[in-house]
Amino acid sequence: MSVINLEGIYTAYEGGEKAVIRDLSLHVDRGEYVVIGGPNSAGKTTLLESINGLIKITHGRATVCGLDVSFQADEVRKRVGYVIQNFYFDPFTPFTVEQVVMMGRYGRLGLMKRPTKDDYHAVKKAIHLVGIEDLARKTIGTCSGGQQQKAMIAHNIAKEPEVMMLDEPFSNLDFSAREYLQGVFKELVRTGVPILMVAHAFDGLPDIPIHLVVMNRGKIAHDLNCTAGEVECIIRKECGALDKC
Repeated sequence: MSVINLEGIYTAYEGGEKAVIRDLSLHVDRGEYVVIGGPNSAGKTTLLESINGLIKITHGRATVCGLDVSFQADEVRKRVGYVIQNFYFDPFTPFTVEQVVMMGRYGRLGLMKRPTKDDYHAVKKAIHLVGIEDLARKTIGTCSGGQQQKAMIAHNIAKEPEVMMLDEPFSNLDFSAREYLQGVFKELVRTGVPILMVAHAFDGLPDIPIHLVVMNRGKIAHDLNCTAGEVECIIRKECGALDKC
């Protein structure tokens, strides 16, 4: 059984009458690298929110890690890493980067429990993987936008998720940082963790098979396997021009 199974789902934001996602089906297996592209307002972020149980599924059925998203959304979110788009920490946020990464362990810890050696090890490993050891003691609010992005990626890696989802994770990062992190994600895929990444820029994709999902108007326009080098061309054809994607 696939890790993610969406069968003819419709989703709508609370208070909204119009479906944002319409009759969408998608299956993602362990160890897949899924790139989600398409025009602005195509439903890419909404797709991630639907998988994570953050938006109501009005019709159809969705399961993630064997759990029904409509009835077990809290448990789904414990198993899914999700780096959201456009997050922001106030400059006066007192937590250090290391503490923010440790918060990724809270779903495993439970309420009122102290971190164990395993938790500290997972945090140290995540910080090392993302390459932010020099930021560990720095308060998150004083970090640049790119540094905060790296911290939130480490936060979700420390969670040891069964699925990793990323919404425009490279918007504040230069090419070398993007390329480095793509290598990190490639290693996660090799361990069996599927990656789902919404993106507008497709340079630096890892040299592994890509499961490409192209969305348009709340539906999947294309769902196919391709190489990293083919992604941009396919997206360009769907969008008409890359600057509209």
